[in-house]
Amino acid sequence: MKHRIVVLGAGYAGAYAAGNLARRLSPADTEITVVNAAPDFVERMRLHQLASGRDRSVRSLADVFAGSGVRLRVARVTGVDPVRGTVSVTPGPGTDGGELAYDTLLYALGSSVDHHGVPGVAEYAYDVAGRDPALRLRERLASLGAGGTVLVVGGGLTGIETATEIAEARPDLSVALAARGEPGAWLSPKARHHLRRAFDRLGVTVHAHTEVTAVEPNRAVTAGGSTVPADVTVWTAGFAVHPIAAAAGLAVAESGRILVDRTMRSVSHPNVYAAGDSVHAIGDNGRPLPMSCASAGFTTMQASAAIIARLTGGEVPTVGLKYHGNHISLGRRDAVFQTVDGDARSKDWYLGGRTAARIKAGILAGAGWNIAHPVLGMPRRKRLTAPAPAPDRTGVRATV
Repeated sequence: MKHRIVVLGAGYAGAYAAGNLARRLSPADTEITVVNAAPDFVERMRLHQLASGRDRSVRSLADVFAGSGVRLRVARVTGVDPVRGTVSVTPGPGTDGGELAYDTLLYALGSSVDHHGVPGVAEYAYDVAGRDPALRLRERLASLGAGGTVLVVGGGLTGIETATEIAEARPDLSVALAARGEPGAWLSPKARHHLRRAFDRLGVTVHAHTEVTAVEPNRAVTAGGSTVPADVTVWTAGFAVHPIAAAAGLAVAESGRILVDRTMRSVSHPNVYAAGDSVHAIGDNGRPLPMSCASAGFTTMQASAAIIARLTGGEVPTVGLKYHGNHISLGRRDAVFQTVDGDARSKDWYLGGRTAARIKAGILAGAGWNIAHPVLGMPRRKRLTAPAPAPDRTGVRATV
C-alpha cells in the first residue's frame, strides 16, 4: 500500500511543499494529495495589487500540478482527526465531501484576517487576506468616483502596502492610514523617513496612534471618540490562523499556531507537520518566526526535507531559520528593504526606491514561477526505506 501524504492548503507553503515532495519521492510507493478550497493558486503577496485594480494572471492548480503526480482535491477542510489519521472536507466544485485518510499530514492552511472583535468590521470592512475578499474590494473601489475616501486600518506591512498601492493606482481618491502606533515603527530612522516621504508623495494621510474601535458604513470610530470618514474601510490590523488545528487536539500556541520541533513536526502528533502561517516555529534567534512569506519558505523547506529524510531513511537536514528583514512595497516604483540583526532589531542600513522595488518584484516573480513549475529539473526520486511514525491513536503527546 502506498504511503499517503496529504497537504492541507495550496498557498505558497502548501503548493511548494507538494511540488518538492513530488520531485523527491517515488510515485511507486507514495501518493500525494493537496486539498485546497479554491481551484487556483493565489499569490497572496500580490492581493493588494489585485484589489487596487492591477491585472493579475490566475494559475490553475490543476495546471500547476499537471505531470507531477500530485492529486488535487478542491474542497474546504472542516476538521482533522489525528488519532484516526483522517481529514474531513466539504464538497468543492465537481467533487464530493467526506474524509481523506493520511499517513503523513502537512498542515499549511495559512491565516485569515483577524477582526479582533471590533464592532462593524465583519459587516462593513474589506480586506486583502484572500483572493475573493480582494476582488470584492477591487469592485468596491472601482465604484468610487473622484474624491471618494478610503481608510486602511493597520500600520503593519500589509496596511502600508495596501494604502500606498491604492493611492498610486487611484490618485483621484483620498487615502488614509490609521495605526495604533506609528506606521513602520520597527524600521530604522532612515527607513521611516523614506516611508514618510512616500506617504507624502502619494498623498496618504496618516493617523498615527489612532485605535479604531468600530467601523460604520461611512466612517470609522476611534478610541478617543473621534471619527474618520471612509466610503471604504480596509481592515489589515492583524491575521489569525484557522481554529481547525486546536479543535483537532494538536498542541498549539496561544495564537492557535501548531507547536513543532526544529523539523516542523508536531510536538504532540509525530505524523503531522506544519508550515507557513500555521506553524509556531522558533527561529535561530530563539524567537517565534513572524507570519511572512520568508518564514513560509524556511518552514516549508524544513518540513518537506524532514518528511523526505524520514521516509527514505536519510538524515534530517537543518534548514536555516534566520529572519533577514522586511521588504515593503510602496506602490509599483518604490519600496523599502530593511535588514535586521540576530535579535530581529532593525539595522541602520536599508535599501529604498526603484532598486528595492525591482528586487521585490523579482522575488514575487520568482516565488510564483517556482510554484508554477513543480516538476522542472526533476531529480531521481527516492524510494521509501522507512515507515513514517504511526498515527498517535492515544491522544497523548508524543516524545520528540
